[in-house]
Amino acid sequence: MAQILVLRHHDEDHAGLIGDAFVERGFTLDVVMMNEGTPTPSVEGYDILLILGSSSAVYDHEVEKAWFGRELGVIAEAGERDVPVFGICFGAQALCLFHGGSVARSPEPEIGWYSIDAQPGVEIESGPWFEFHFDRMEIPEGAELWATSPRAVQAFAMGRNVGVQFHPEIDDEQLRDWLESAAESARDFGHDLEELVAETAREVPEARRRADRLVALFLRHSGATST
Repeated sequence: MAQILVLRHHDEDHAGLIGDAFVERGFTLDVVMMNEGTPTPSVEGYDILLILGSSSAVYDHEVEKAWFGRELGVIAEAGERDVPVFGICFGAQALCLFHGGSVARSPEPEIGWYSIDAQPGVEIESGPWFEFHFDRMEIPEGAELWATSPRAVQAFAMGRNVGVQFHPEIDDEQLRDWLESAAESARDFGHDLEELVAETAREVPEARRRADRLVALFLRHSGATST
């Protein structure tokens, strides 16, 4: 059975709807913590590397010294072993930076449910997708732009690797966990927290379907299989 190494950066993070879509296709998930207090994992024996979000910034030099430099090493190892990478939010930004792109603070953060604009010929749905980010990417030369919003690049591919700025894994239970540490950011953005969670709960059935189709798109693009 094919295995996916999932890197998370906080206890409250999990692969959510994206993980469910992989499991339904016969993959198994091995979720490990990646931070300053954990050893560096290896992608040896894995078929896919899935990198989740983080409250840290990829351009924070202290974070790089503490652990993010080692995470870039994991991405490098994935390339050496021909293991495709699926990056979500921080994970997408890590891919962008690794391949020579840039990431900077955005003048317009996105928190909440947003539609995106797919590039012609790219079979990615317009959403809405859940966003919770304060940075934006300039994708590297040679990358395929897959989708944008007025504020940010939303999806791209680089070789077999795919990065998405939005959070296709989110459901209302995970959002409640996130808001225990990020409530002020959402309030500062003008959100009523209970309404944001309720909106997310309403979106879950369709979000699950969209996540499933996004996983199918990643697998077609990367050529990864569960057998």
